Amino acid sequence: MTTDNTPDTDTTADGTATMTPAQLAEAKAYGRISLQCDLVDRALDVGFLTLMALVLAGPVHEWLSRFAILAGDQPLAMTLRLAAMFLVTIGLHLCVSFPLSFYSGHLLEHHFGLSTQSLAGWLKRYLKRNALAVVFGALMFVGLYWIIWLTGSSWWLLAAVAFFGVSILLGQLTPVLILPLFYKIERLEDEEISRRMQRISEGTGLAIEGVYRMEMSSETVKANAMLAGLGRTQRVLMGDTLLADFSHDEIEVIFAHEIGHHVHHHIRKMIVLGAVYSTAGFWVCDRLLSMRVADYDHHPLPIETLPLLMLTLSVFSMLLEPLQNMVSRHFERQADRYALDRTKLHKAYTSAFRKLAVLNKDDPDPNAVEVFLFHSHPPISERLAMAEAP
Repeated sequence: MTTDNTPDTDTTADGTATMTPAQLAEAKAYGRISLQCDLVDRALDVGFLTLMALVLAGPVHEWLSRFAILAGDQPLAMTLRLAAMFLVTIGLHLCVSFPLSFYSGHLLEHHFGLSTQSLAGWLKRYLKRNALAVVFGALMFVGLYWIIWLTGSSWWLLAAVAFFGVSILLGQLTPVLILPLFYKIERLEDEEISRRMQRISEGTGLAIEGVYRMEMSSETVKANAMLAGLGRTQRVLMGDTLLADFSHDEIEVIFAHEIGHHVHHHIRKMIVLGAVYSTAGFWVCDRLLSMRVADYDHHPLPIETLPLLMLTLSVFSMLLEPLQNMVSRHFERQADRYALDRTKLHKAYTSAFRKLAVLNKDDPDPNAVEVFLFHSHPPISERLAMAEAP
């Protein structure tokens, strides 16, 4: 049963909207099914890559080597064969995971009244997103293997440095090159909001390139905002759903939250932490490859080890996720506290997060184990309790 996108809500003593019992039950159901889909997706990832690494990699590599353009040890042939191995691996994975992606990304969102996309629109976005991931992934793994081939046993250190550089580049390009591929983004022309944002930004050292409206309503009823970019590309992006449904006070406190991320240098800290994580991850890959591959230190790494490398990085990322989420939740609490101290708009803060819970069907009080393992943001109930504390 598809739900109403603009349901009635209860109100608290101060007049702010809150979830009705029916909405709360629906949010919990949505969260539970979404979590199940995420867990199944992870199991598919690990299961497929394990099968590919331990069973299929050798035969696939042998088959690819039969093509004249891919055969031999010349640099071009090795590069093309490596890219072909990646394309086969990722292509088979997409075939295996497509039914779940379609269910969780399209059917489930429509069932709960969260999606405004047509089937054609969802397919177009799905293909565009995965085409970008395939191109980027192929470049990354080809670059990684050439680092391994050229530097030998110290490859994991140089790979971590390269990853750090790529992270900075992507941070700069995301708001100006990548996000516009998926959303219509235009400068926000609202004098009242601009005035408030300029006032909140004063004294913070934040030199934002501008405040932009991001068209999210073409695909979802959910609301969101973000601080994106680095240096000259740093900008605030406000979803049009948020701008349409939230008051100026609520938008101001949400904007102040994003400013809090800048004041506490969260983007820079996450990039540095990402470099630490990647160094550890590449070192783990190095140790595993040394145990798995004969004469690892004296011969070029075989191309058929690519699925094993992908599997190791995927599992390492999953195991590291609770720690990353713990850090992220800490950063979000800091940004929340900054927003409240900076604006003094406690009522607007609580009403904004109650609206977000209703619009996004976000369970305000999920299971503590689920939060620890998977949530990058504190539960809404915790954030409201902080704002309402004396």
